Amino acid sequence: MTSTQKPRFGADTGSSNMCGVTLMNNQIGYIVADILRGKDGVTVEEFPSMIRVDAQNVLVFDFDEITGIIGEEFDQTDFEEIMSTHYGRMVHFDDRTMLFANPEDAAEYIDFDLRPVE
Repeated sequence: MTSTQKPRFGADTGSSNMCGVTLMNNQIGYIVADILRGKDGVTVEEFPSMIRVDAQNVLVFDFDEITGIIGEEFDQTDFEEIMSTHYGRMVHFDDRTMLFANPEDAAEYIDFDLRPVE
């Protein structure tokens, strides 16, 4: 291997600036993924039993928007039912759930103090 080649395996300590979830590939999971599909910085990949939703920097699940499209109430419990895994800092609100790629971006919502410890 030359000095310009990256090793095949190893750790990258930098941020990917990505966050995301795995949703069930059922009727509700498909609709939620389809709502997110057209948003900036969001990619959706479907598999037989799951749907992968990834986003740059932040991913927002707006429960009012989802409710309006589904035609019945969609809330935190419904979201928890269709979501199996996630990566990024997840913050829950009454009307939405947000995922942040970097904890610093979620600081104002989670009372995360960015000042260095003395």
